[in-house]
Amino acid sequence: MAETKIVFGEWLPDQPGVSGALQAAYNVYPQQVGYGPIPSLANYSNNASENLTAVYSGKISSTSTLFAGGATKLFKYDSGTRNLNDVSKVGGYTGSGKWKFVQFGDVLLATNNSQKIQSFTLNSGTAFADVAASAPIAEYITVVRDFVVAANIASYPNRVQWSDINDETDWTSGGASQSDFQDIPDGGDIQGITGGEFGLVLLEKSIVRMSYVGSPLYFQFDTISREIGCYEPGSVCQYGNMTFFLSDDGFYMCDGQRVTPIGAEKVDRWFWDDLEPAYNNFSSAVDPIKKVVIWCYQNTTGGNSLLIYNWQLGRWSYGATAASYIASAATSSTSLEGLDSFSASLDALTVSLDSRQWLGGKLIFAGASGARIVTFEGSPMSAFIETGDLSASASLITLARPQIDNGSATVSVASREMLDDTITYSTAVAASNENRVSLRSSGKYHRIKVVPTGNWTTMAGVDVNIVGRGRR
Repeated sequence: MAETKIVFGEWLPDQPGVSGALQAAYNVYPQQVGYGPIPSLANYSNNASENLTAVYSGKISSTSTLFAGGATKLFKYDSGTRNLNDVSKVGGYTGSGKWKFVQFGDVLLATNNSQKIQSFTLNSGTAFADVAASAPIAEYITVVRDFVVAANIASYPNRVQWSDINDETDWTSGGASQSDFQDIPDGGDIQGITGGEFGLVLLEKSIVRMSYVGSPLYFQFDTISREIGCYEPGSVCQYGNMTFFLSDDGFYMCDGQRVTPIGAEKVDRWFWDDLEPAYNNFSSAVDPIKKVVIWCYQNTTGGNSLLIYNWQLGRWSYGATAASYIASAATSSTSLEGLDSFSASLDALTVSLDSRQWLGGKLIFAGASGARIVTFEGSPMSAFIETGDLSASASLITLARPQIDNGSATVSVASREMLDDTITYSTAVAASNENRVSLRSSGKYHRIKVVPTGNWTTMAGVDVNIVGRGRR
């Protein structure tokens, strides 16, 4: 009896099953060996007075403060009560643009394409206010070197404008100020901007690098890509010097020098088939602990999909979520007394006490679901992996042994005589105490579906016994 050891490799939905690539890697993260679980959502805040479309953390010294934005209000999280308190400027806000945040020194700045840039002094502020009378109304905001940089300025969708050096309150060009602006004549509207040592301006049909050169120009703008631009503003996500984004033909990464395709012949076609054409919600975030960038979007079945990319391994996975928005955030410290606001008892907590959620200032994968801030820190979500096609001759699968760390699994098999036959999985069978799954399925092509159970940590693979048809 021949045993075949299957190590769960890459999920490549753009490739056929006979290539051997995984056909599904659902609600899991790619790892060096196999896949790990995506935790379920856990409520972090109480309900705000309106649905949330943005979450951001500001930090000064050891104090981390969590903020959120809705259509008409800005909120600050109270770690003692879990309430989201309204800290909007007097009179509130209008417009439907999603808030974008950036920290500059001890000031948190926010913009939504309908108000002048807003500011809030961390650790001492009580409400947001216009950062300056001369500040622009902008769609996007970041920090490049010692400058606050805004992009897609009201009535000038291809304009980049920056403050004076080390002064977020001075936006007036000329004189002794280094504040100025630059219109980028080709490439269409600006779809996003990322910062750091240099700025990266993502337009509809080009990518432009923004580099500080000093007086008299202050910044130099160099086009590093033509025709490849940004299709969806919500897809823009940065970690270190890497900027990830969705273009017209798929997913890319840019380091300021090169624009590299990361989804071609792997997931791009699958993504376009999964995306709801009339979507109105798209967000992205980095989970630095798992070294992944994640995109959240509306799918064709009416739910929200997660598309996940591990930039160290170059591998993908996918999932589903009830979150309407995802973000990288830093949580506020929670005392033992503060845990009372999360649960009536420690035993009833849905998030482990070992979670980073309880440590202030630690990066965490979070987001929003309706009017609440949520974290991905609960128990493992329901997950599964489907292999590519095994064998290519008449054969019989008789046994499977799932390789699951700290858990078990159920296994089912789909066997076909021809590649154009319907793929139908058998009834799932749970592994015994000896980790054996008895199966009997005949065909020329076999796919294995493994569903992990318990508080599992890694799905490494599955061993199957395959014999020639008619043999025992």
